[in-house]
Amino acid sequence: MRTSPPDEAVDPPQPEASDDVPVLSAVDLRKHFPVRGLRSKAVVHAVDDVTIDLHRGRVVALVGESGSGKSTIARLLAQLMPATGGQILLHGQDASAKGRRAFRGYVRRVQMIFQDPFGSLNPVHTVRYTLTRSLRIHRGALRGEALETALAELLARVQLTPPARYVDKFPHELSGGQRQRVAIARALAADPEVLLADEPISMLDVSIRLGILNLLRDLRDRLHIAILYITHDIASARYFADRTMVMYAGRVVEQGDSESVTQHPAHPYTQLLVASAPDPDDLDARARGARGEAPSLVHPPSGCRFHPRCPFAVDLCRAQVPPLLPVGEGRDAACWGYSQREDRPRLGSSDAAPEVTP
Repeated sequence: MRTSPPDEAVDPPQPEASDDVPVLSAVDLRKHFPVRGLRSKAVVHAVDDVTIDLHRGRVVALVGESGSGKSTIARLLAQLMPATGGQILLHGQDASAKGRRAFRGYVRRVQMIFQDPFGSLNPVHTVRYTLTRSLRIHRGALRGEALETALAELLARVQLTPPARYVDKFPHELSGGQRQRVAIARALAADPEVLLADEPISMLDVSIRLGILNLLRDLRDRLHIAILYITHDIASARYFADRTMVMYAGRVVEQGDSESVTQHPAHPYTQLLVASAPDPDDLDARARGARGEAPSLVHPPSGCRFHPRCPFAVDLCRAQVPPLLPVGEGRDAACWGYSQREDRPRLGSSDAAPEVTP
C-alpha cells in the first residue's frame, strides 16, 4: 500500500486504464528551441506534430538516427522541459504538471531511464542511499525493517541478487549493466505505469545488452507497464517492441507493428535505416545505402524533410508535407508515393515498397 509523505496531501485516486486505452498520449507534440544570437528569431524544429500512444503491457519503439528528435520526445513526455505546442494526456486527461506537487504526482506514474547509467547516478552515494531516497519520496517515510524489505525487493526485481552484495556499493564499484539495473530499480521505486527508456543499452557492452532488454520485457509482462523504448538500432526494436515508430528530422515518417516495419519497410528512409545495419558480407552496399546527410533543423526543407535524400522525390514532395497515409493494416507512412494523387512520385507497384539504395 503506497503512502504519501507526511508533509503532503494524498493525491486523489486516479482512473485505471484498460489495455485498449492509452495510459500516456502525446497529441501533435512540438518542440522548437530558440537559436541564441543577437536579435535572432530562428528556432530549431526539434519535434513537429508527433502523436504517440502508450498502452499498458506494450512497448513502443521510437527509432531514428542521431538528431531526429527521439530523446527530446522522451524529455517532453517526462515533462523535464516545456513543449512548444501539443498536449500530453494521462488516462485521457490533460497532464500538464504546473507546480511542484502536480509534477511529483506525475513522476510517480511516469518515470525515465537515462542513456548513461554512470552519469545518472550520483558517484558519491551508495546504492542504498539512491534507492532509499527514491522510496521515501514516492512511498512515504519508510523506516527500519520495512525499508530494508523494500530495498531488497527492488534489487531482486532487477535481478541484483543477493541484495546484500550490491546495496552498499558505490556506482564505480559496479559494472555498466549493474549500474543500469540500479537506475531501473530507482525508477521502479515509484511504482510507475510508464517507463521512458532513452537508449538504455547504447552505453553498455554488446554482451550485456540483451540481458537489459530481457529485464525490461519481464517488467513489462509482470508489472503491466507501458514502455517507450528509444533507440537508433532498428534490429533491437524488432526484438523488443510491439510497435515501431520511425522518426526523421523531427517528424514521424512511418509506424506500425515492429515485424512489418523492420522486415518490409514502406518509407524510403526506413529502408535506408534498415539497409544501414551492419552486414559483414556486404559492407560496400551499406556504404552506398547511407549516402546523404540529415537536413538542418533551423531551416528544414520544405515539404517532405527527406526529399533531398530520396531518389523518388518529385515537385509535390518538395512543396507539401505528406500526412501519414495507410500502407497496410495498422501501418502508416508519410510518403506521397502512397497517395492517389496524379502528381505523386512513382514507387513501383502498389504492393511493393521502393528500393532506396542505388
